[in-house]
Parts: sequence; structure tokens; C-alpha cells
Amino acid sequence: MNWLIPALAIVMVGVAACAATVTDDVPGDTGPRQPRVGDETVTEQPERFIPLAEREVATLSDGTQYIVNPSEILGGGPPKDGIPSIDDPTYVTVAEADEWIADNELVLALEYNGVKRVYPLQIMVWHEIVNDEIDGEPLLVTYCPLCGSGIAYKPVIDGERVEFGTSGKLWNSNLVMYDRKTDTYWSQIDGVAIVGELTGMQLEAVSIDTVVWRDWKQEHEDSEVLSQDTGHNRDYGRDPYGSYYEDSNLFFPVDNEDKSVHPKTVIFGVEVEGQFVAYREDDLIAQGSIEDEVNGVPLLIERDEVGKVTITRTDTGEEIVKERGFWFSWYAFHPDTLLYGAN
Repeated sequence: MNWLIPALAIVMVGVAACAATVTDDVPGDTGPRQPRVGDETVTEQPERFIPLAEREVATLSDGTQYIVNPSEILGGGPPKDGIPSIDDPTYVTVAEADEWIADNELVLALEYNGVKRVYPLQIMVWHEIVNDEIDGEPLLVTYCPLCGSGIAYKPVIDGERVEFGTSGKLWNSNLVMYDRKTDTYWSQIDGVAIVGELTGMQLEAVSIDTVVWRDWKQEHEDSEVLSQDTGHNRDYGRDPYGSYYEDSNLFFPVDNEDKSVHPKTVIFGVEVEGQFVAYREDDLIAQGSIEDEVNGVPLLIERDEVGKVTITRTDTGEEIVKERGFWFSWYAFHPDTLLYGAN
């Protein structure tokens, strides 16, 4: 079957059923999910929320290792690889891409090893993962439409390049990836292995930005742009998620919610000495830059004219790689987060 519609478009037909049950092909599935925040009965929460990267690895009776119980992982609609990753990407020039990318479209863009590359969201929304390489170094570019999160990683495990694919699963409404070396499940947000042989490992993040095509192309005419010639027949240019990015609806449950802020508010999240903190895109647009201090660490958060956001420790000059996404998704993973400018 040719899976032309990503997870959300399929789930809209029967989201209630999908959200209440777990598909039976999750490794180590032990039955119905545990109670979540929002359920009638909620298990007692620990005093301090434990981030994924700090959780102790547990083992099911069948030997499956996990830090997220497999019963918490939901089917998103398509099967494994039903949303196909792009494994042999090709590129066109900015001038060529300008013929089919509208000025106001969002794209993922980065500068890595001296190369500028652009990944249009009109393509990423249909594929979610690009297994790429720049100047001989592997690069994993990911996008979860449900969370608005475009994140890049170095896909290297024990010194070996590893390809990733879409598992067809979601956790906290976020893309669950799998690696094609061990079939371990990985969370797209934070890049942590959550179920399987490599559980507890974390991928190294690479700085990437979500920007408007009009602004990027004017300043970076020498960029390489991911081609629509992906080897797959998709309706590029049509976004099946419709108004999802603006409305308040979530199509899958999340463990933690904060309704004081619109769930689709765009934020940039980072971890500073064990403390998570988020900065709203609107605040950065209004102020241009923000000076902040978190856990005694001085930070400078800057947004340039293209929309590239850089977060720097001003005491060391070190850049802290941020994650861009919707507020609800950042909070679901990091309920102890600070939010700059919140009352």
C-alpha cells in the first residue's frame, strides 16, 4: 500500500480510539497504558520530574530494556516506515527551488562543515526524516509535524554511522524514530533511546533553524535545497495538517500540560546546567535579543534578520544547541522548565 497520508491525517478519522489503545506491535508491549495526567486516576508524581537522559534503565520480563514503558507508546496510524525516510537525498539550487517554494513557506536550514542546506517543510511533512551526509560526515535531519520540531543530530553510535526511520509510533505526541542497526526506539525530542538495546543513549544535537524561505534565500543564495525528486510520489506543496499548527487541539495525549500558554506557541528550549528553559519566538522577534541568567550561567539569546536563533553562554562563548517546537511538546517532556517572561 502506498501510504500517502502522514499520521495526523489518518488519525483524524479515529483519534479517540488511537489515543486510548496501544498497537500490538510495540516491542515489549505489556498492555494498556499507565494513567496519564488528565485521566480520572493519576499515579502519584515524583517530587522532581526525571528527564529522559537521567532515567534508570528498566527491563521487562522478556528482556526488553526501556526508560519509557512500551505501554505508553501509541500507534500513529501508518506502519513502520509507512512515512518513508529520505535515504538518498538530492539537491537543487536556490534558483531552481524558488520555482516551487513560496516566499512565506517555512524551511529547515543549517550551515554545517561549511555547507548550507535547506530542507523545505513541504517535503519534511511527508517524510519526517532525512538520512544525510555533509562533507563526509553523517547527519540526521528530523521533523515532527505534530510538535513543530525540526531537530538535527549526528547519527553515530559506537563510532558507526546508523540510519534512522519512522517507527509509526508516538510518545507524548512526538515522533518515535528507530535506528536500523538495533531497531531501538528513539524520541525525536532530546534524541534519547527509549526502548530497546540502546536504551539510555543520547544523540549529539546539531544546530538547525526553522526560517522563512524568503528571508533565507536572500541572504544565502549559495545554499543547497532538498529536491522534490525524493523517489516517492507525494503531493508536495499541500500540507495535510491544515489548521493544526494554529489551533489548540492535540491529537494525542501528553503526560504533562500547561494551559497558561497557548499550546502551539513557538518556543526555543535549552538545558543549562540541569535546568530546562524556554524562550518564546514572539519575545525574540519583539526584542531582537535577550540577556538572561540560568543557574548562574549568563546567556545571550539572539535572533538575526533571517530568523536564525543562537543561544550562547557569554562566560565561555559556547553555543548551546536549542530545540525549536511548540510549547505543549517542550512542556510535555520538560515540565520543570522555566519560561522566560512568564509571571
